[in-house]
Amino acid sequence: MAQDTFTLSLAEIAEATGARVDNMSGAEHLEFHGVVTDTRKLTRESTPLFIALKGEKFNGEDFAIKAVENGAAGIVVSDTFDEKTAKKISVPIFYVTDTLAAYQKIAAYWRRRFDMPVIAITGSNGKTTTKDLTASVLDAKFSGAVLKTQANFNNEIGLSMTLLNMRAHHRAAVVEIGMRGLGQIAYLAPLAAPTMGIVTNVGETHIELLGSIENIARAKAEMVEAIKAGGTVILNADDERVAAMSEKAAHGVRVVTFGIEHDATVRAYDVTLTGDAARFDVSFDGGERSAFVLPMVGRHNVMNALAALAAGYVLGLTVDEMKRGLLHAVVTGGRFERREMNGCTIINDAYNASPASMMAAFDTLKDTAKGRRIAVLGDMLELGDIAVRAHRDVGAAAYASGIDVLVTRGAMGEEIARGAMDAGMSRGAVYMCASHEAAADVLHQVMRAGDTILFKGSHGMMMEKIIDLL
Repeated sequence: MAQDTFTLSLAEIAEATGARVDNMSGAEHLEFHGVVTDTRKLTRESTPLFIALKGEKFNGEDFAIKAVENGAAGIVVSDTFDEKTAKKISVPIFYVTDTLAAYQKIAAYWRRRFDMPVIAITGSNGKTTTKDLTASVLDAKFSGAVLKTQANFNNEIGLSMTLLNMRAHHRAAVVEIGMRGLGQIAYLAPLAAPTMGIVTNVGETHIELLGSIENIARAKAEMVEAIKAGGTVILNADDERVAAMSEKAAHGVRVVTFGIEHDATVRAYDVTLTGDAARFDVSFDGGERSAFVLPMVGRHNVMNALAALAAGYVLGLTVDEMKRGLLHAVVTGGRFERREMNGCTIINDAYNASPASMMAAFDTLKDTAKGRRIAVLGDMLELGDIAVRAHRDVGAAAYASGIDVLVTRGAMGEEIARGAMDAGMSRGAVYMCASHEAAADVLHQVMRAGDTILFKGSHGMMMEKIIDLL
């Protein structure tokens, strides 16, 4: 039965995790209200369960006593938990083989109390934006009752955290699922038991871990394979590797497609990009075209919006509801955020970067910038053996797209610079910087009113720090 507060009994936690429980005497009827993995978030105002997660640089079991002192009514620890410490704890102790797996099992157990559409999203690029746009579209119908992954918390812990926030008032949930290897989506997706799966695209992100674009496609296709009969998969018709995933859909699973260039269930026409929005017509299942406005720039964001509209279409939203949802879209920061500074337009797209997203950013800059175009680019991480080639290709693409000034940061950023110069960009328009401060100094010298300045690089490069120095 769906609930508006998180409540699981001691017996239910034991059932979900398969744990051995100590200190049960007198606590058989105990109920836990909330699951916490950080002792700083514990409170004595309820009866929360503390799960001692472990990582490379931390061990939650070191804080077990602190957790009880802060209000934990029970703790989940590994089978190797220190016996001397255990004797000092009076609340129920759940012993499991793996505390992270226990956290996930509790989240999956909780999710199955709810009967609502759950849309799971994966892809090499655009996952978070597509998640945000999908939630915005659905919110036009289910006002204030759409649960979604916060920020980009799409890993083993983040997905569980989202599922544990499900409540009876929610009408739909939109979850983002990341991937760092084969089998990860196959493991994580069933925790959410999605009724709908979206694959945005397949690109070279994480190729260092998976070795080839074919393996990346195989890993993303695990989302399609996770959808059970009666569910729906939504695939990018303009990405041949994603479109081919329709063959992996189980019997009884509906396949819906979206695209601009190819025939699709949800297709955009006459895309027009301006400095602050995208306008386009959409046809649903070959029907009459309707005009949509997306308050974001970039052809790639039109594709993200089409995936969101496909989800709305499957769930029976009207065209007017979908229009309203897109028009009032709220997206996570760091993704083509625009602001004015000293007469210049600053575009912060520094959350992450891959070859495909770099190219998309250049295209958007070309379509929307009225004055000089300056690109401030950092390393793209996790590209393995193709790193040098990929960065040089990005440099060549920057020049081909009409970038007037190129500023790079990082060792691979230098390869972007070399790629641009090899393609014909003037050496006087290219600056290679070893630090955020050096890049900011260059920009102070070259930027002038009317310029549009794009900042982009992998998250670990923290390119947004350069903006703070301007």
